[in-house]
Amino acid sequence: MQLFAIFGDPVAHSRSPLMHNSVFKNLNYKACYTRVHLLDGSKLREVFLSLSLSGANITVPHKEEAFKACDEVRGFAKNVGVVNTIINENGRLIGYNTDADGFMYAIKEFGDIQNVLIIGAGGTAKALASKFLQKNIKVHLLNRSEKSLEYFKDKVSTCQTWDTFVVREYDLVVNTTSAGLKEDIYPCPLPLLENILENTSYVADAIYGKVTPFLKLAQSKNITFKDGADMLLGQGVLANELFVNHTLKLEDIKSCMQKSFEL
Repeated sequence: MQLFAIFGDPVAHSRSPLMHNSVFKNLNYKACYTRVHLLDGSKLREVFLSLSLSGANITVPHKEEAFKACDEVRGFAKNVGVVNTIINENGRLIGYNTDADGFMYAIKEFGDIQNVLIIGAGGTAKALASKFLQKNIKVHLLNRSEKSLEYFKDKVSTCQTWDTFVVREYDLVVNTTSAGLKEDIYPCPLPLLENILENTSYVADAIYGKVTPFLKLAQSKNITFKDGADMLLGQGVLANELFVNHTLKLEDIKSCMQKSFEL
């Protein structure tokens, strides 16, 4: 019996155990998936190994620490320095990132996106910005502090703080911060957010399982929006494929995970 887990702070809300256990149970794969509430991201490797995990997912705020915890990082994660999936290969921790492809899957129905504003500058923002840039989509960044924007300055079209922000026209605005996850707060000051939402066609939030204040505001303005549920499904399917070492069909994994959202 293999053991998998999700690391995060907070993590009690996570649907990942339900999603992955649905796959394992319905496809007769001998594994179990649980949650690990981790306060100190620097302890991730130590805790991972002490639990004899076969693999794990990592959520906020530990995705960059997860990168550091790995012996090897592969694919897209290697370029962005952000890991959300770890596989144990004979005692070596191998890191991947399935977030960005999961998000692209989620926003397919929005159609042709050419200009995106990302709110936040953490691990999810890095992954999404890099994926958008790969697809020749213009990226703009908005974050509370200047320090966290250093990574993005030579990569994206504009990079601004709340104090310096100048609004533009956007196809999509994405919240990658944790604002609205535990408390009913906005990802940036309300007057600024009002201005931003008056200049976008679509809105997405990486948070799932609730209509955040950010999404409620978009809804009040009749803007088409999505929470993070489809992103969660997309990244989860790809992560599970890695967990089972490609021994299960991707279509079967997706079908079982989708059913878990009905529970």
